[in-house]
Amino acid sequence: MKNTIYTMGVDVGGSYVKAVLMEYNQLTGDHKLVDKQTEKIRKRNPKDVVVDAVDMILGRNNLTYDKDIAYLASTGEGEMVEKKTGHFYSMTSHARGGIYFAPNAKTVVDMGGLYVRAIKVDERGKVIDYKMTGQCASGSGQFIENISRYLGLAIEEVGEISLKADNPEVPSGICAVLAETDVINLVSKGLSTPNIVKGINISIAQRVVKLLGSLNAESPIALVGGMGMNVGMLQAIEEQAMENKKKAFEFVSHPDAIYSGAIGAALWGGFRYYKLKEKEAAVVA
Repeated sequence: MKNTIYTMGVDVGGSYVKAVLMEYNQLTGDHKLVDKQTEKIRKRNPKDVVVDAVDMILGRNNLTYDKDIAYLASTGEGEMVEKKTGHFYSMTSHARGGIYFAPNAKTVVDMGGLYVRAIKVDERGKVIDYKMTGQCASGSGQFIENISRYLGLAIEEVGEISLKADNPEVPSGICAVLAETDVINLVSKGLSTPNIVKGINISIAQRVVKLLGSLNAESPIALVGGMGMNVGMLQAIEEQAMENKKKAFEFVSHPDAIYSGAIGAALWGGFRYYKLKEKEAAVVA
């Protein structure tokens, strides 16, 4: 049985496909991110986008699926990944990905396109407990993406622009439709783009901190998912946590946070691969 293998993880979300190639060593416990690819789905068939993302990674690394990949794991909308070895639940994958980025983390916050989940984890990334928001889009990455488009911003810009705010105004709408109406009204009032974006970040940050309180979360807390890369969101969450004053939280983010689900799936895939090989060896013996 090989001690070092390649595994792949593919996370299919509502807007993006994220794929990674991992090197997994059972003996040393080392797990290395070798390559990564993000593809926006737009109006394409998600199944085709998955194939493109996987093929790009394999091609760049001179690998073939049949000969070199020990396990390809899907997460998210797994039915869109036709050529997979197995599937892992999204929360399980993001929890493991959070521990990959922050090995000492005791809580992982998955800040995804549809909702936010606060997850208590052990040192292996196993889920102990969790709390999540409802699927109201005004508390999600999809809402930020929609608003950034309305404001004429690239999604990559909103984090830095939020840091320039000097007098943010928080949207009062609870649901996405009302919140978007609030944003339109703020634009018509002449509120600056940084202050609008920071207000949106504060609105979402308030929900995150409330979730952490209801979960009785422990630090360090890893922020993962697409919004986990947003420096403005990180700032807003830290500020709201300080204002809450119920508990001192330490937050950790990572530039590759959007790949947490794909990385977690790839790592759990490697774990499952070795477990299956051990069972096969025991049967032969």
